Amino acid sequence: MKGKFQVVHGVDLIQPQEQWDYTNLEYTGINSNPGLRSAVQNSCTTNLEKNELSMWVEHVTKQLIEDLPESSTDESFQTDTTMVYDEDNTALRPTKTTGTRSHFDGAGDQLQWCNYFGDQTKLTEINGGASKGLSRLDEHGLSLLTLLLECAVAISVDNLGEAHRMLLELTQMASPYGPSCAERVVSYFSKAMASRVINSWLGICSPLINHKSIHCSFQVFNNISPFIKFAHFTSNQAILEAFHGWSRVHIIDLDIMQGLQWPALFHILATRLEGPPHVRMTGMGASIELLIETGKQLSNFARRLGMSLEFHPIAKKFGDLDMSMLQIRGGEAIAVHWLQHSLYDATGPDWKTMRLLHGLAPRVITLVEQDMAAHGGSFLDRFVGSLHYYSTIFDSLGAFLPSDDQSRHGVEHCLLYREINNILAIGGLARSGEDKYRNWRSELARNCFMQVPMSGNSMAQAQLILNMFPPVQGYSLVHGDGALKLGWKDTSLFTASAWTSHAP
Repeated sequence: MKGKFQVVHGVDLIQPQEQWDYTNLEYTGINSNPGLRSAVQNSCTTNLEKNELSMWVEHVTKQLIEDLPESSTDESFQTDTTMVYDEDNTALRPTKTTGTRSHFDGAGDQLQWCNYFGDQTKLTEINGGASKGLSRLDEHGLSLLTLLLECAVAISVDNLGEAHRMLLELTQMASPYGPSCAERVVSYFSKAMASRVINSWLGICSPLINHKSIHCSFQVFNNISPFIKFAHFTSNQAILEAFHGWSRVHIIDLDIMQGLQWPALFHILATRLEGPPHVRMTGMGASIELLIETGKQLSNFARRLGMSLEFHPIAKKFGDLDMSMLQIRGGEAIAVHWLQHSLYDATGPDWKTMRLLHGLAPRVITLVEQDMAAHGGSFLDRFVGSLHYYSTIFDSLGAFLPSDDQSRHGVEHCLLYREINNILAIGGLARSGEDKYRNWRSELARNCFMQVPMSGNSMAQAQLILNMFPPVQGYSLVHGDGALKLGWKDTSLFTASAWTSHAP
């Protein structure tokens, strides 16, 4: 990482807590699965050297961004595409696209970026530049990614017929079970882009969400990768420090899912020297049945620890609540936790969420964000940002797990693909109708919240988590500006930070 952030080295590790019994939600990692651990050890050396997908994507998308106008929107211009036909009268790539935009100084500006991949000279330069030092990435992967980028450009200018033709080609060339990360990434991106094309023809479409399936896949992701554990344990440490000296505490989880995070915190709270606090927890989600089950699991665990827990399920989005629904009581320290993701919109309109946070005046807000500026803006903005982000995550999974591993495929199919689809096929300002913040840390600071620096104990917890997923050198743990960042091969993927509305 560059800039103000410094890589953490040599921190004193906190000893791991004893295993907590949480029925089918036990805190387990790679070390608890001998077969998985053996597969990891056998594949680490070669895969760490071969995983160059995200590097290639970064190289190509940088070239693409250089040719893009500074801003663009899906609906702000019309295009006039001239098609080239081969001898069989089959349409090839568009050779020239022109258009007008309201924010351009003049009308009829040639949109060079739309013709970017039609320029075979430019394409050769890109592939040649990417291949220097990326020679091990096979030609099949390069051709797939190139075609995917061409398809994204066609969709961005509403050339849906040409995009559909390329998508048919991509679905025949790429498989989600492929041996290379490139092929798997292209398969899921092309599937999401096909949904986008269909939605553009038929109108807005929001697919049904099987929350139970997502929760199960989320638990698998928690077991095979450090990213979720990083979010849980660094946030728990910040909450624990904010609760110091308080006998009554209230935790509000904006998207609790199965509650995997909280037993570890309960265990520490129950063993405090001053005695365990009385804990109230408000868990939010879409399914009241799943929330009630989560509440039962957490209440049973707290009871076994001898700790008092009140669980209040709310099957609504945080931004749709009023203050009375949260049942705030005097004399309680309030902690709000938000693990952001792109699976679905968990909170509703961001401005309403911010307004409610102001009204709560929480002792601490723990925020874990995906380091991806792809939630808003034009389709091409979202495509470029998400392609680089998810190719890096696919790289990290491919380094430790073989291509036929069922856990890996389940995470890629049920979680990562759903996020990709939500960003490309469903997302966007014109489709959601809501203005979403690109960076919540900046918005919190702008709205008079004060950052609480993540402590040395939080860093130690994060390093402890990484030690569960050998070899550690593939991941990068970075501390700076009061936040903690976890990434893969110098690409930041998740940032954990803590905030408060109280004066120090």
